Amino acid sequence: MSVSATQRSQDAQTLARSPLERLLHALNQPLTGLQCSMEVALASLRTVEYYVERLRAGLELTERMRALVEAIREVADGEAEKNEEPEAIEWKTLVREVMDDLRPVAEVNGVRITLDCSTTCSLAAMGARRKLSSLLFRLLESVVSLADRGSALRIEAGMEAGGAADAVWVRIRWYAGLTQAEFSRPELGLLVAQAGWERAGAKWERERTENLETVTVRLSGVSDGREDF
Repeated sequence: MSVSATQRSQDAQTLARSPLERLLHALNQPLTGLQCSMEVALASLRTVEYYVERLRAGLELTERMRALVEAIREVADGEAEKNEEPEAIEWKTLVREVMDDLRPVAEVNGVRITLDCSTTCSLAAMGARRKLSSLLFRLLESVVSLADRGSALRIEAGMEAGGAADAVWVRIRWYAGLTQAEFSRPELGLLVAQAGWERAGAKWERERTENLETVTVRLSGVSDGREDF
């Protein structure tokens, strides 16, 4: 198996884990690193410079752990939330509203946003408006932070009607910027968003092709009987 094929296999296995599983697994690394660093420092007398260096490294590990614990708490709090009464929400309108709210953030980050809602009829999402809006904003906010400065972030929203069930979907494509740590704050934001969407009954898909990233979210919908707008 080639290196690239091995890496793709490892990425697929990683993405197959639940967000909470990935977060808990990630927390083990800085915890182990901090413990080993302290054990080595106490094994024998060292120079002052060595202890200063170890303290700085320990602070970096602690900061990583804090970010991971915050994400774990957010996921856990979301699981403990009481479910709001679902309603039929005009999907494209919701996507446009969240995109407009996020546009100033994207401009600061030097990222252009384009939206394509080219389907021919309208479909409503079933869910709690405030929750879906929050999840969509968290998803797009994280993507904007991950996107390469000067690139375009493409958002597509539409529906899959007919068959056994109707569904609405949103697809976000972006070109990744500088390589970030697996559990950088934007990546943690994506994990938290994924956990929230899956808790809401949505199907989450993430794909990577070189530096092009794609996230697709599908959620149950219901035909509202109106023409497209």
